Amino acid sequence: MRKTYPIILFLFLGAYSLNSQELHDDTTVIREFQILKQMVWGSDTLLHSSIDEVIVYPEPQFSSRRDYRRYQRLVHNLKIVHPYAVLAAEKLDEMNDSFLELKTERERKAFVKQVERELMDEFEDELKKLTITQGRLLIKLIDRETGNTSYELLRELRGSFSAFFWQAVARLFGSNLKTTFDAEGEDKLIDQIIVLIENGQI
Repeated sequence: MRKTYPIILFLFLGAYSLNSQELHDDTTVIREFQILKQMVWGSDTLLHSSIDEVIVYPEPQFSSRRDYRRYQRLVHNLKIVHPYAVLAAEKLDEMNDSFLELKTERERKAFVKQVERELMDEFEDELKKLTITQGRLLIKLIDRETGNTSYELLRELRGSFSAFFWQAVARLFGSNLKTTFDAEGEDKLIDQIIVLIENGQI
């Protein structure tokens, strides 16, 4: 059974290539150009180009089909929630830029409520479909993308009382808004999967 909780709705409050196209008789022709740097080596002129980094991790090993299915579910869930965490970081950056321009506390509170309404209108239906497991992953990934826990973001944007209240609600569902992302520890596998997703490798 799918469950989620309202706090997820507030977590959104952190190569030199040129392509040209020509059309000929309804046929699209794509021409790719690359501007290369040059380096003089002795009497020779060498052209060189940078390529995108490719991350390679050891092939995951599974002791049972159950472990394999658990891994596949994790990949599936991360593909669902990762875009929301990235979007949350982007929205937070946008908010911070505008927030700093406001002079009074009243203007700042009104701005936060306005952004909150806009996010609710745009994402409420989608976020309500998240399972509790996906919600917990989203809490972790928001810390990964923004450098702040969901609790810290709520406290900064909504005040200590709101942060305390939503932390209490989250705890009822077995979650913790103060959860941090540990890329070198318990979340190492999650971090590897996210890197592979970002690079389009899975």
